[in-house]
Amino acid sequence: MTITEVSTPVGSYAPDFELPGIDGQVHHLSKYLEKFRAVGVISMSNHCPYVELYVERLKNIQAEFGSQGFTLIGMNGSDLTIEPSETFDQMRSFAKAKGLNFPYLWDPTQEVTRSFGTSTTPMAFLINAEGVVRYKGQIDDNPQNLELVEQQYLKQAIACLLRGQEILLTETEPVGTPLGIGY
Repeated sequence: MTITEVSTPVGSYAPDFELPGIDGQVHHLSKYLEKFRAVGVISMSNHCPYVELYVERLKNIQAEFGSQGFTLIGMNGSDLTIEPSETFDQMRSFAKAKGLNFPYLWDPTQEVTRSFGTSTTPMAFLINAEGVVRYKGQIDDNPQNLELVEQQYLKQAIACLLRGQEILLTETEPVGTPLGIGY
């Protein structure tokens, strides 16, 4: 099975999920869609160097758009047989150490991660209130250096979606660490 065979394309409905969060609650995408105008799902891992580079940017995105009916959701779909350090306890420690201001969920079976078509950490999926994927791919065009970022893909897509405008660039090739989920 290849990623493209299971990937959720832009313009189609995002896979609903029911996943445990580090807050001890079960999180449902459908509940988020009832509450928010837009939801950003970000594939994450506790030890990915690219996630490390982006974590402050993700927190800033949440802070900037949170009051406008938007939320980020971090989702860890690492396979523990391949990445044994990606435990639920490690997720809690990571979130606390980084001061995450958005939910961090665990996909222990990788079913949701596969359904989205996640190939790297981090990888962004922007979903509108109807549950349709409107953007997927990179967060911005320069993971290594915030000062050299020219295109803030995710922020631009969120801003357009919240203003009711067309998102001009709906998909970019994700850059990050290949996700070990046994494809």
